[in-house]
Amino acid sequence: MAKVCEICGRGALSAVSRSHSNISTKRKQFLNLQKTTYEGKKVKACARCIKSQSKLKK
Repeated sequence: MAKVCEICGRGALSAVSRSHSNISTKRKQFLNLQKTTYEGKKVKACARCIKSQSKLKK
């Protein structure tokens, strides 16, 4: 399974880490994916989707 939110489709971002001498190396910033139930199915969803879904239920 990919590191992608199954609700909104967001994926990892590319970023740059900087060393003390300001040399840049590429890295990835991954989402905060968590297993949860969404409309009766078990899915991997990002924390933003889980938060917004709980707000919509109220």
